[in-house]
Amino acid sequence: MTRLQAAQRQTMAYDVRLASSEVELLAAQRLRYAVFVEELGATGLSVDHAQRLERDLLDPHFDHLLLIDRNIPPETLDHVIGAYRLLPQDRAEALGRFYSDAEYDLGPLRRSGRKLVELGRSCVHRNHRRGVAMLHLWNGLAAYVLARDIKILFGVASFHGTDPAHHAAALTWLHTHHLAPPELRVTVWPDHAQPMDLMPIERVVQAEALAAIPPLIRAYLRLGGFVGEGAFIDHDFNTTDVCLILDTATMSERAVDHYTRKTARR
Repeated sequence: MTRLQAAQRQTMAYDVRLASSEVELLAAQRLRYAVFVEELGATGLSVDHAQRLERDLLDPHFDHLLLIDRNIPPETLDHVIGAYRLLPQDRAEALGRFYSDAEYDLGPLRRSGRKLVELGRSCVHRNHRRGVAMLHLWNGLAAYVLARDIKILFGVASFHGTDPAHHAAALTWLHTHHLAPPELRVTVWPDHAQPMDLMPIERVVQAEALAAIPPLIRAYLRLGGFVGEGAFIDHDFNTTDVCLILDTATMSERAVDHYTRKTARR
């Protein structure tokens, strides 16, 4: 079997859709447990060790974009192998908050008057990270955004671990080269604030800094994404968070094509 044939066979095994049943939501929460708890060491109130689920009280308010492996029986709860949690602005207003309100002052985004959606809990099963899985999720996300005429995507993304010194070069690079413009620049709340400019930029080796930035954050940057002011130390999830902001008006056509093209074209 050629590499192209293998990729096409893998593509045929996937479905991308919003969760429409309790079973699908539970499967997404099982995947989140595997990634965030078993791999990355998350703790806190959202973790249900007995049922191996990572969930919280906000889950029912979100749309859950799922990547499903049709070869795995749903009753195992292992058939969801990729997930995104999405909260449109109208639903956040009804709820009274976005998830990221706990970490950042989102006032600039609200004052922009543009249609928002919050992204979070993005994860792919470890056995599918080297294939086309993430591209499928990007395609699904692009369709979701276009169908709802969303103008700004945002949400927290994470570095593993709660010691920012381990990420000094990467955080400094983000602060220096990818800080959001003032009109969209959210700011971390003071109680958990961690400055990102941790070292003189002239001491940062570009290649090393970029290599240390997690792949999901690099993907948003290539699309033209920015980061907010300051990092948030999340001890429950064992992470150092940055707030990513993506203004669809600034995305180049080339970047959009790269991240939303159909897998058949690969």
